[in-house]
Amino acid sequence: QVQLVESGGGLVQAGGSLRLSCAASGRTISNYYMGWFRQVPGKERQFVAWIDWDGDSTSYADSVKGRFAISRDNAKNTVSLQMNSLKPEDTAVYICAARAGGIGVWNYWGQGTRVTVSS
Repeated sequence: QVQLVESGGGLVQAGGSLRLSCAASGRTISNYYMGWFRQVPGKERQFVAWIDWDGDSTSYADSVKGRFAISRDNAKNTVSLQMNSLKPEDTAVYICAARAGGIGVWNYWGQGTRVTVSS
């Protein structure tokens, strides 16, 4: 089992930045792809970004490409999401996830951290 705990959310003005962190416990994340998703009440969970086992490969949703950056520190068992040039439409609960393989379902999920971007 992998337990994931997100932190770093908050209220920020449009154009500002936030850095989210996801701390993993239970197993080393070096064996997992790590990802970030976001969810707005009443809407489906939306993919934001993922990063492969050693950070060599990343992928982003078009809506965040060029503004967000995902990174990982396997030694510290953490994953981060640097969010710049935030927009009101980025407002959501941001959720960390882990996947055992390069494809397939995401096996573990955190509870999320709320990000609110004011206009």
